[in-house]
Amino acid sequence: MEALIPVINKLQDVFNTVGSDSIQLPQIVVLGSQSSGKSSVLESLVGRSFLPRGTGIVTRRPLVLQLLHCPLDDREHRSAENGTINVEEWGRFLHTKKTFTDFNHIRQEIEEETDRIAGSNKGICPEPINLKIFSTRVVNLTLVDLPGITKVPVGDQPEDIEQQIKDLVLKYIENPNSIILAVTAANTDMATSEALKLAKDVDPDGRRTLAVVTKLDLMDAGTDAIDILCGRVIPVKLGIIGVINRSQQDIKDNKDIEDQLKDEAAFLQRKYPTLATRNGTPYLAKTLNRLLMHHIRDCLPDLKTRVNVMSSQFQSLLHSYGEDVSDKSQTLLQIITKFASAYCTTIDGTARNIETTELCGGARICYIFHETFGRTLDSIHPLAGLSKMDILTAIRNATGPRPALFVPEVSFELLVKRQIRRLEEPSLRCVELIHEEMQRIVQHCGNEVQQEMLRFPKLHEKIVDVVTQLLRRRLPTTNVMVENLVAIELAYINTKHPDFHKDAALVPSLLKTDNMEPYGQQPTRRSNTPRGTTSSPQVMAVQNLQKEHQQKQNEQQYLDIGEQNHINENSTHPNNWLSNILPPAPNSNRIESIENSTNNTPQHNSLMSPVKPVNLLPDVPAHQSARRLTDKEQKDCDVIERLIKSYFYIVRKSIQDSVPKAIMHFLVNHVKDNLQSELVTHLYKSDAVDTLLNESDHIAIRRREAADMLKALTNANHIISEIRETHMW
Repeated sequence: MEALIPVINKLQDVFNTVGSDSIQLPQIVVLGSQSSGKSSVLESLVGRSFLPRGTGIVTRRPLVLQLLHCPLDDREHRSAENGTINVEEWGRFLHTKKTFTDFNHIRQEIEEETDRIAGSNKGICPEPINLKIFSTRVVNLTLVDLPGITKVPVGDQPEDIEQQIKDLVLKYIENPNSIILAVTAANTDMATSEALKLAKDVDPDGRRTLAVVTKLDLMDAGTDAIDILCGRVIPVKLGIIGVINRSQQDIKDNKDIEDQLKDEAAFLQRKYPTLATRNGTPYLAKTLNRLLMHHIRDCLPDLKTRVNVMSSQFQSLLHSYGEDVSDKSQTLLQIITKFASAYCTTIDGTARNIETTELCGGARICYIFHETFGRTLDSIHPLAGLSKMDILTAIRNATGPRPALFVPEVSFELLVKRQIRRLEEPSLRCVELIHEEMQRIVQHCGNEVQQEMLRFPKLHEKIVDVVTQLLRRRLPTTNVMVENLVAIELAYINTKHPDFHKDAALVPSLLKTDNMEPYGQQPTRRSNTPRGTTSSPQVMAVQNLQKEHQQKQNEQQYLDIGEQNHINENSTHPNNWLSNILPPAPNSNRIESIENSTNNTPQHNSLMSPVKPVNLLPDVPAHQSARRLTDKEQKDCDVIERLIKSYFYIVRKSIQDSVPKAIMHFLVNHVKDNLQSELVTHLYKSDAVDTLLNESDHIAIRRREAADMLKALTNANHIISEIRETHMW
């Protein structure tokens, strides 16, 4: 029995999805005059303040309120993704997928939704607001809160507002499957109750009317409601239940409903001790739950009959539309060919109806290649993320234990490869953008094809799926090719590239000092001899011997280059890497450079300078600290920076040219060439034709509505059959 109300809630959800109220389900309709306490009764049943309050007419649209008891171990309605797994109570509207855990936000949503449809100046609207409240403290109920019955129009209400509200109320209470909850205030004459009058008009036998008397604590002194509650004034077959709600002052003071329920129980026990157990909000909730379950049980047989009759009617209606396509196979092949042609012409820019509001298809692909991708590559600076100390560290690490006479080749390759790798990410992003545009072209491939897609939504869905799968299969291949383009550039640093050779020819200007001395030669240091004097003959003899010794060592080093480390090689030797990118120099200059360099050897300087104590075990830092670079270090860094810039620009230009070509070949052109064959392979099958072409073009809307309603009725019939199989009624 307890599961009957959730079953009705499921049926309500089924019919809400198709927007149909042709089958009226069992529910409790709350009926009463304006300010009679209807909203307070509903809030007491829920245990939360969530309904709009104020003076005048506040409830201006029907509120279909479904209360669902949801224990903490209920995994059917609780989910972590909606944030309700450990929440005691929450609400959810039909018009929005949002979950509300704050009941103040529920009130605000009701007010905003009411104003959106009914206006903001007291107008009413028959379109209902559907709200579900899941809680551990409620009983399963389905209630409908209606606008209060009024007599005099206010605001922008029309003169016939009384008749409009009456017609709206009658629409709900005339439903034979509804229970009428007639609310009347105890401080008014019950014989003048508009709610009881309307209830008696539609339910003369009183078999589905329950009366609720509110404001028992506001009766005049010396009076009580015993005769009313006992049915001696106006008898009601389902009974009369008295309740006490919060006053307007209690609402302003934010009095908790639980405290109000305690005060209500104390008042009933004090004022009506013999009737206390048969009145009050908790007793009302249990009574409504019991009445609704019995009412559902009584209504289900008739409800099943009505569902079956309507299912037959809609089945006949759907069948009466007939089939408008004579040859489905031929029609399917025509649509496939038309779509493939429209897709390709959109890319090529030869479509009949060219889009004028935005770039799409081939034009957008071109924009991505030459604007988006091009600007991104241009924004990458060749030396971004590369400091002077990084370059100096790479140079020093490449020389090993020996001080370098010249810039090592390894440091250049290491640093330039590091910068080239930064081109890979924007290149892959370019592939992703083209892939997204190829997917978006499905929605921009001509009005004629779009009309066909609207006629056959299942075929449209399948075509989109085939195009998506084709693009998805080509995406890894294209990405691999783009990655290989960058890997190719990293595999071989071509220092013989013509463009690189031209820029490298300017390097000698960086290798000279301000005095135009050859690169590697330090300025001649002054001796300790005072200015204006000459060195002694002994000192001059030592200097001459030192020059001869150093010259022999350099000449021997020049002859034995093959056995020396490349870091200590002369920059103009044929096997040295700088000699591959610099113009060849005469031998005399080379020898002269070697000879001149002997004047500044450490041995020479050591003879002319006093010996200082040296710490042989200093702390060796793992990283270069910021300091002022020496002239030689600055020149080395300038050379590396100039060469990195030159080579990076060459590689960037190559990548900017080759990546779009690779994307066009491996992704765009491949999809264009194979799209129709893919569609025919996956769609042109005998068993799929009936599924894909089951919609009519000239009555598609009616066919869809009839099919949806038939599906809803089938689901409803299935739910009712499950109840019969479990012997619930």
